[in-house]
Amino acid sequence: MNENRQSSVAASPQPSALSPQRSNGRVVRIALIVCVASFLFGFRVMPPIYRIACEHIFGIKYENKVADGAKVAAFKEDDARLVEVQFVGNVNSALKWKFAPEVFNVKVHPGVLTEAWFDASNLAPDAIVGNAVPSIAPNRASLYFNKTECFCFTEQTLQAGESRRMPVRFIVDPKLPADIKQLTLSYTFYNNEIATKRLAAQPAAAGPNS
Repeated sequence: MNENRQSSVAASPQPSALSPQRSNGRVVRIALIVCVASFLFGFRVMPPIYRIACEHIFGIKYENKVADGAKVAAFKEDDARLVEVQFVGNVNSALKWKFAPEVFNVKVHPGVLTEAWFDASNLAPDAIVGNAVPSIAPNRASLYFNKTECFCFTEQTLQAGESRRMPVRFIVDPKLPADIKQLTLSYTFYNNEIATKRLAAQPAAAGPNS
């Protein structure tokens, strides 16, 4: 009887001495993945990731150029219809700016060139270079929203305490689906750290004889 019990105990699988090590290794791998993900979604690379996601996943085009002049000239005003365009201004937490639209909404006739202004102020004690990333809601309305002038995706440099008015000029395509009666144009400004550091280094690089 005792022999059977001893045999049974001997046959039972023993916990591997490497199990704690394997467990620790798994924790380390998970931690590394979390750190990498956090870095990738940081403010340094958020604008390009945002653009890639919009263009390749959602099919939304945000090009750093104005609408084609011939295309805009071909638009005809639809004076029988009004579309409300709302404006939203946001600032990433890493950017010490104040940014907002001067008006929060306008009603436009499709096919008519419209102008809206945004105000940005640098609240930091040093010069900062920012980049704005736009978005349009609903998503499918982006195909019918044509900018003829825009500050998006271009570097905007504000000295300490400086404020600037920035225009966006646009035309809503008369072919905008009839069920879309309202759309929202949003901008989010991010700190362009590389450009900001380059700007801060310029006086030092000039030297004492500058």
